[in-house]
Amino acid sequence: QVQLVESGGGLVQAGGSLRLSCAASGTIFSLNSMGWYRQAPGKQRELVATITRDGTRNSADSVKGRFTISRDNAENTVYLQMNSLKPEDTGVYYCNAQAVIDIIAVRVYWGQGTQVTVSS
Repeated sequence: QVQLVESGGGLVQAGGSLRLSCAASGTIFSLNSMGWYRQAPGKQRELVATITRDGTRNSADSVKGRFTISRDNAENTVYLQMNSLKPEDTGVYYCNAQAVIDIIAVRVYWGQGTQVTVSS
């Protein structure tokens, strides 16, 4: 199986920074897109940022200029650098990856989530 393990969440004051990491492990031939999603209390899960294997990025308008997604293909790891955090950034952040696990199989995997809380 493929496992995604997140780290780096926590409590931070508004204006502060956090860096999230997500490492993929297991039987993986290659990773395609990787990304981060978040879910605030009472709201649906939303896309934060994604990055392709060759480094093409996209992100939600609400985080543009503040969050930066990056990846290390050799380590099967994706990062999310979050700066200028706002209380509305509070939520559970989930790592996501499309993994090629067989010659004809590609599947989407999710991490367990990590809590990010931004205080006023």
